[in-house]
Amino acid sequence: MLGKLIAGIAGQQVAERFSGGNGAKGAAIGVVAATVARRLGPAGILAALAGGYLLKKHSEKRQEAAVPPVYGAAPG
Repeated sequence: MLGKLIAGIAGQQVAERFSGGNGAKGAAIGVVAATVARRLGPAGILAALAGGYLLKKHSEKRQEAAVPPVYGAAPG
């Protein structure tokens, strides 16, 4: 029961962030998240979280590198 509540809250947060708060999509994401979490187990969840964190950091580095430097700007 507790897992379903946590998955529902996580699904709601994901739906608000990526699709403007569609409740049906959030519920579906929550059900999928709960199912995946049960299948992976604690070690798999930790590995997925670590992978997501590393992917986020890699993405941020690529975005920083994509910004062209400003030449001729006054320092300071």
